Amino acid sequence: MKPKSFTPPDSRHLVPFDGSFRVRDCATEPPAKAPSKKKAADQLEKAVTRLAELQRKLYADDRFALLLVFQAMDAAGKDGTVRAVLSGINPAGCQVYSFKQPSAEETDHDFLWRIYQRLPERGRIGVFNRSHYEEVLVVRVHPEYLGGQRLPWEQKVNRLWAERYESIRDVERHLARNGTVILKFWLHVSKDEQRKRFLDRIEEPDSNWKFSSGDLGERARWDDYMKAYEAALNETSRPWAPWYAIPADNKRYMRLAVAKVVVEALEALPLRFPEVSEKERKEMRALAKRLKEAD
Repeated sequence: MKPKSFTPPDSRHLVPFDGSFRVRDCATEPPAKAPSKKKAADQLEKAVTRLAELQRKLYADDRFALLLVFQAMDAAGKDGTVRAVLSGINPAGCQVYSFKQPSAEETDHDFLWRIYQRLPERGRIGVFNRSHYEEVLVVRVHPEYLGGQRLPWEQKVNRLWAERYESIRDVERHLARNGTVILKFWLHVSKDEQRKRFLDRIEEPDSNWKFSSGDLGERARWDDYMKAYEAALNETSRPWAPWYAIPADNKRYMRLAVAKVVVEALEALPLRFPEVSEKERKEMRALAKRLKEAD
């Protein structure tokens, strides 16, 4: 049963909940009737403004939290999307965290332990720029990483992935039941577009820091990553924590598509500003009178 307070925003990019998602059928380019460059820019500006209004209400209401999860291949545009979509909100009500290689402390706990420390409180927006899904994406492509995790039980690796998907579904459902709205975005860039962006990073001195030789090693495992993404999205896209596979070859369309989903999700919540009692209103009117009469 999905939480009564949340229905996933409808979108052509919503990953179905029945396990039928296929990467080969997933677009990396905008649809044919996508808005023009100018219209997309105007629509994004309006969405950013609306999101700022909704964040104020989310913060004041203080019953729900919003968690945005971003996953993608390198150079898909995660950082730029987060920056563009959240550019209008109050930083005091937002937190962004990127999950890197697990620390020694983190590997002394279960694979989901570290996300518990970074979840947004009620009233706030949290962003995971890479997330707990690294444990069923990068680690699935590189199962040798499991050797450093000191897992307690020996088991077949396919069984391990099934158990991790189950754990993720259970945790996300628990969070949803307790007021955290979870929206997950896979920014789907094509291999050819990634090559172009890598070359830009190499040729542009101010972007050299974004590129490393290791990026090409991961690129060489492209097909393995696509299989891992397809499995992860099929296993964990659910009504209480949906995935959206967003075309990422066009950054402007990608950012607009993400912004629309976020705005629609918040608009669907029963958010309201706290009400003031008649007694409190009377006290405020008295205080306002004193202020007006003061020097």
